[in-house]
Amino acid sequence: MPPMTTDESLGRAARAGPDELRPAFALWFAAARPRTLSMAAVPVCVGAAHAWSAGSGARWFVFGVTLLSALLIQIATNLFNDASDGEGGGDGPDRLGPLRVTGAGLLPAAAVRRAAALCLALAFAGGIVLVIHGGVYILVLGLLSMAAAYAYSGGPRPLSHGSLGELYVIAFFGIAATAGSFYLQAGAAPDRTAILIGIALGCQAAAALLVNNVRDVAADVAAGRRTLAARLGRAGSSWLYALLMLAPFALVALAPGTRDAAAVWLAAPLSAWLAWRFRSMPVSAAMNGQLARTALAQALFGALLTGELLL
Repeated sequence: MPPMTTDESLGRAARAGPDELRPAFALWFAAARPRTLSMAAVPVCVGAAHAWSAGSGARWFVFGVTLLSALLIQIATNLFNDASDGEGGGDGPDRLGPLRVTGAGLLPAAAVRRAAALCLALAFAGGIVLVIHGGVYILVLGLLSMAAAYAYSGGPRPLSHGSLGELYVIAFFGIAATAGSFYLQAGAAPDRTAILIGIALGCQAAAALLVNNVRDVAADVAAGRRTLAARLGRAGSSWLYALLMLAPFALVALAPGTRDAAAVWLAAPLSAWLAWRFRSMPVSAAMNGQLARTALAQALFGALLTGELLL
């Protein structure tokens, strides 16, 4: 059965009752990829906690808007990726990963793109509030983040189709999110600690993307995509994954403001186990669990670091 057009899907939603709306909500919820959203929230929380630990007063309203804007940009990135990959044939019936609504024909690509654009518009509205508090620095950072959300899957040379995807994640979902959150709370330029924390959190987020790309490497190569996983091969990707999962502990140890964050090391066994497990894991749907646990490991790392900074 072919997918509905945008007008048909919107018309049906307008006429639907509560029982019919629940499946529609489930589709959009799946399209947002909720398992990845912690990777947008954690850097914002840790960056703010670092600012507060340095003596800055908490700006709760600004923090809330920052967190919401980061989540909206992450959702927009996911939706653009869903629509782009679905149209490009990368999410066909032999896909090993979780459901992708465009590729499965459950939602039209145009509707998914409209939803992504709406998320960016709402993030832009939040960004206006943040620019009032943070000035030109936040304006530039916000515009770059929204442009990157589109460029990840859109445009003539999408970042997700090449070998720069992991670097993009470290830059925007690590350094930029952490440093930006710190700046908005402290009103001062990000220090060395904020940058190193951002790299650490970005590394573990990039490890999740690497798992995703290793799982999808066959489909990506068939579609002409040369991700970093495709270039490194299975063994090289395993070594890189281990580095991305374990380097954050060394980075925190080097950061002047977190050298006494001993509790962070409680997350080290989980990260080490995931690195060891990934080496021998077959390329299969089992990697979906590995991806979710990688996101969990980053959330645990960030929660322990936040606790250390605030206590």
